[in-house]
Amino acid sequence: MEIYQLRAFVTAAKLGNVTRTAETLHVTQPAITAQIKALEEELGVALFDRRPGRISLTRAGEALMVDAEQVLTAAGHLLGRARELQGEVTGSLLLGTVADPDSLRLGSLLSGLVRALPLLEIKTRGGLAEELRDQVAAGLMHGAFYIGPHIPREATGLALQTLHYRIAGPFSMRQQILHAGWRDIAAMPWIGAPVQHHAQTLLKDMFARQGLVPHQVVECDETAAPLALVRSGVGLALLREDVAVPAGERDEVVVWPHARVGALLSFIHPRSAEHDPAIVATLSVLRATWGLG
Repeated sequence: MEIYQLRAFVTAAKLGNVTRTAETLHVTQPAITAQIKALEEELGVALFDRRPGRISLTRAGEALMVDAEQVLTAAGHLLGRARELQGEVTGSLLLGTVADPDSLRLGSLLSGLVRALPLLEIKTRGGLAEELRDQVAAGLMHGAFYIGPHIPREATGLALQTLHYRIAGPFSMRQQILHAGWRDIAAMPWIGAPVQHHAQTLLKDMFARQGLVPHQVVECDETAAPLALVRSGVGLALLREDVAVPAGERDEVVVWPHARVGALLSFIHPRSAEHDPAIVATLSVLRATWGLG
């Protein structure tokens, strides 16, 4: 039984019309009908007599109406009390970030947290994915964005989005790259990243699955530099798909068509912090920001 089902029941009982109920609750008419039907099935009784253009409570519906209203009132009090407590959460919240802020929707997260927990001091620190994982696991950081094959076992977290990466090389090597196999690609000059960077983890794992090791000639730790280095002809790099494909369409780089590597963008936190008010609020804002329900 869900609160929204009870709200649909009580509102429909008061208005006597499904269409007006849907308009009042800002949902579709079929959604209201489905919510009431699901509630009736769970309760095992019919709540409404249905006639063209109008609905009215059955005797069972009349008997349950008062209880439903009491539940909604109690839920409202609970929500109000929770909002009061939000204003009492103090202290600091240290969050780690990877990649660029826009791709993390960091602005929306911080804006939501400031509104929800006005007395909380929030700090962000950029870092490499595996460094952030270690700090979260050790309890030195309250939470962090993480990019990797999966949520690490050392922590727990919330999956946000699947990212995809592509192999991109200098446009001057277009024909050589397009006709290359895995062994040829591995032997070409590669632009890598520090060992704890998520891109380096993905790169090594990708070639390890082929029994190969890439020929790395440069290690680059700047977020935007790999694309610039590929464009300038230094070598190949593993780039995020939303960066590599548009660059390929502009003939700035060439994208090798035979590989597409998936990685999970998640928010991780220590298992011991599962009930921490600041983390609970952070996860709630993240779910709203990313449309996770």
